[in-house]
Amino acid sequence: MGVVRLILKDTMTAMLMVADEASLVEALAGAQFDLVIVDLSFPISSGGNVVRLLQRLNPDLKAIILSVHDERTVVDECLAAGAKGFVLKRSASTDLLAAVDAVLRGDTFISPAISHKQEI
Repeated sequence: MGVVRLILKDTMTAMLMVADEASLVEALAGAQFDLVIVDLSFPISSGGNVVRLLQRLNPDLKAIILSVHDERTVVDECLAAGAKGFVLKRSASTDLLAAVDAVLRGDTFISPAISHKQEI
């Protein structure tokens, strides 16, 4: 997530990074956030999808998922669970700021590489 911090450092007024589920739960309980960017592989004790955990904690929270997975089924599962954006890690340097802008405007964002892959 160090790359994410570098990409967003000039855009965000505040940023909090957590490394485990307990820290995530504590952070979301203690503060109001406009947006959460989370790795799809973030470890969840229930073994479930991190998006479902976020939605249980705060249904109004806007979430962007970062992932190495470019399969459309993975993207669709995250969006169905409540994510508003899906960014491929390999495209984060070009897609993450656009995703943040889109999601904060109320739009949904999916890395273009995923859409292009489906057209091939």
